[in-house]
Parts: sequence; C-alpha cells; structure tokens
Amino acid sequence: MTRSYRARAAVVAECVAGRTRLVRMRSDGPLAVREAASGPKGATVYLVGAAAGPLGGDELCLDLEVGSGARLAVRSVATTLALPGTGESRFTVRARVGAGGHLDFAPEPTVAADGCHHRALGQVELADGASLRWWEELVLGRHRERGGRHSSRIDVTCDGRPLLRHELRLDDPARHGSRAVLGSATAAGSVVLAGPDVRAEAATDEGLAVLPLAGPGVLVSALARDAVRLRERLIRGESLVAVGAAVRSS
Repeated sequence: MTRSYRARAAVVAECVAGRTRLVRMRSDGPLAVREAASGPKGATVYLVGAAAGPLGGDELCLDLEVGSGARLAVRSVATTLALPGTGESRFTVRARVGAGGHLDFAPEPTVAADGCHHRALGQVELADGASLRWWEELVLGRHRERGGRHSSRIDVTCDGRPLLRHELRLDDPARHGSRAVLGSATAAGSVVLAGPDVRAEAATDEGLAVLPLAGPGVLVSALARDAVRLRERLIRGESLVAVGAAVRSS
C-alpha cells in the first residue's frame, strides 16, 4: 500500500536585542527544518526532505512567522522531486511578516516527474513596512522524461491589501508544449520582490518579463529550455529591479 503523509512544520523568528532569534522550530514527518545560522544579519533555515517525494496523496504544510524587525531566509538542501501516487500531492507555505521584517524564501527547484499531480501554494501576509523575496523554479520532468501535472499559486497581501495573485497551472502534460502555454520551454520560474523600497520599470527579454505591481512590489517571470538557463534569466530579471538593502537576498 502506498503511504501518504500529513505533515505540518513551523518556524518562528523574532528580533531580540537587535538579533534575529529562532524561537520555534518544528519538524514533522518528511518535512524537517534545520537551523544554519542566526545573528544580526538574520537567521537561515534549511528544508530537509526526510522521505522521498512528495508522493501523490501527501499534504505538507510549512508555517513561517517573521516578527517585526527580524530577517529569515529559507533554503532547501536539495531539489524537490514530485512523484506520482494516489491523488494530488500538495505543499502549502503560509507566512506572516511583521513591520520591518524580511522573508527570503528561495528553495531549490521542484521537478515534476512524469505521472505526478502536484500543487504548490504560497500565502504571504506582509505588515506595513515588511519586505519579501519569494523565488520559485519548476522543471517539467527528469532527464528525457515528460513532466507531470503541476500547479503553483502565490498570494501576497501588504498591509491588509492584495498585492499579488499569481497562478501557473500546468495540469495537462499534452498541452504544456503548446505555443499558448510554454512553447519549447521545460522550465518556468518567478521571483516576487515586495517592500517599501522596491521599484522597477516594465521590461522584457528572451524568455523573461519584469512586471511592476500596483503596489510596493515587482514580479519577475521566466521560461527556459532547462534549469540552468532558467536560473540565469531569473537572476538577470532580478538585477533589473531596484531594491533597498532590506530586500536583498540573505
């Protein structure tokens, strides 16, 4: 019988005497969190997969809370491989960032293996004066493999007002390669930068678009033939955005 997990992990970062402290870290099942560093420049945690997957049927959730003035960077030690199983797998990240706080969420890419049905959800609440860097990369299929079904959505509110509602739905592998969807690309990604000092002009380049939002934020989107070119384009797009020191990657 195929196993499925229901797991909920959490990280709480607070600013104490001018230093970011991790006051709570909770791992659960296959979703483990490990502290890498903490100090005046912020805290860094890594997501560690304690089991293969996610597999179809898994429901994983990560809760992040960044207190006022605190800085938290979230990374992962390896690529996430979404595998087929029974039903849809789901990974949800819920984050709250207090005034003057900063969240830098940038895990390694997700690979949607042939036959998988995976959904990634991000829900971020920013207080007035908070900032965000949210980086996502998706690769459809392993080497010489057709990609599976994958949908991702990021919702960001700033000071109680909607800043971004962005969704990429690739739920029909037979249509991924159509000109209306991805064309010849097998990798897609985005970077969301938000905060009081974020600004950019709209710009496009090969496989790249920079879109200022109707609020304190910018969305960078990119498509590419492979993961290497995708990352190069996202880095290029991010370099076109002017940000304050608080929003730069940790």
